[in-house]
Amino acid sequence: MTTIPPVNTTPVNTPTSSTAATTAAAQQSLAGDQQSFLALLTAQLKNQDPTAPMDSNQFTQQLVAMTGVQQQITTNNLLQDLVNNQSGFSDPVSLIGKTATATTPDATLQSGQATWQYSLSGAAAGATLQVLDSKGALVWQTTTGALSAGPQTLNWNGQNLAGIQQPDGGSYTLQVVAKDASGASVASQIYQSGLVTSIQENNGSPLVGLNGGYVPLSSITTVTASS
Repeated sequence: MTTIPPVNTTPVNTPTSSTAATTAAAQQSLAGDQQSFLALLTAQLKNQDPTAPMDSNQFTQQLVAMTGVQQQITTNNLLQDLVNNQSGFSDPVSLIGKTATATTPDATLQSGQATWQYSLSGAAAGATLQVLDSKGALVWQTTTGALSAGPQTLNWNGQNLAGIQQPDGGSYTLQVVAKDASGASVASQIYQSGLVTSIQENNGSPLVGLNGGYVPLSSITTVTASS
């Protein structure tokens, strides 16, 4: 039984945090400019010549200009949130050589072995563990006895139901069906931990080399420095 590595809480200065600070400063500046703009506009309206009122086109252009700036800053905020939510790591290359935990049901068979960790939300009277191939076909399965809540480990020897060893390099998916003593389902979270060996890009999305395969950067939940 293994435990999930702790979250690395060491603060770092990154381009992402710098961008966020710049956007926050722009918002603060815009708030002051907006108040000044409204004050000036109100003064203009109060003091305009009744016989020659301000051109409505000029009035509209001023409003559009201020609104455009506000919308641009809002867009920058949304894009920044999207980047943060997608990965949480501004420099994927810095993960190489560190131990990472990824929330994924997939693992790559290497040296005749594949390992998954899974965590149960509560105690289970038993569970069915199924290994599926890349096409979703059942390759192997087993049932367990009673399991306690928390982290568990499955080590698969790479053999299918007929006892035939599967070739290395294949990607396999674990499914966990756990039930408590009353027959109610027990929720599970499947993940894997290992040393990050490389980073590559696929259609603009970064992938992290982990345990002989690749997982999306967005699936990485914790990173710790390797001893």
